[in-house]
Amino acid sequence: MDLKQIHELIKIVNKSNIGEISIEDKDGKVTIKQKEEQVVTVAAPPQQVYNVAPPPPAAAPAAAPASAPAAAAPAPKADNLMTIKSPMIGTFYRKSAPDKPNFVEVGTAIEPGKVVCIIEAMKLFNEIEAEIKGKIVKILVDDSSPVEYDQPLFLVEPA
Repeated sequence: MDLKQIHELIKIVNKSNIGEISIEDKDGKVTIKQKEEQVVTVAAPPQQVYNVAPPPPAAAPAAAPASAPAAAAPAPKADNLMTIKSPMIGTFYRKSAPDKPNFVEVGTAIEPGKVVCIIEAMKLFNEIEAEIKGKIVKILVDDSSPVEYDQPLFLVEPA
C-alpha cells in the first residue's frame, strides 16, 4: 500500500461513521482509528480567564479598568488563531536531523510552503509545510512524539 492510498483511506474514515479500519496486504498491515475527542480542551482556557478577572476589581478600583482590557485582549487573539494539523499518523519531529536546528520556534514567521516539521510514517519522512502566512504562537506537540491524524501541531497568528 502506498502513501496516497493510506491518505485516501484516512479521508474515507473521517467522512464516515467508521471508528476503525484495518487492511492487510502482502506489504504489511495498516490500521486507521478515528480520534474521538477534540473540543474538550478548547473550553478550559476561557474559564480560567473569567476566574482571574473578578479579583482585580475587588482589590483596587483603579486596577479594574486596566485589568479588564488586558483580559479582553487575549480572548480575541485566541479566536483568530489558525491551527496547523497533522495530515497523517506518525512521529512528529521539529528538525530534520538531531544536529540540525528546529524548523520553527515560537515567534517564527511562516509563509505557505515553509516546512514547519517532519512526520515519520512507515519509515517515510514527510515534510509538513505551512499553508498560511503568519507567526507561530505555540507549539502543541513535543519533539519525537506520536501524533494522530488531524491532531493540532501549531497555533499560528495569521498575518
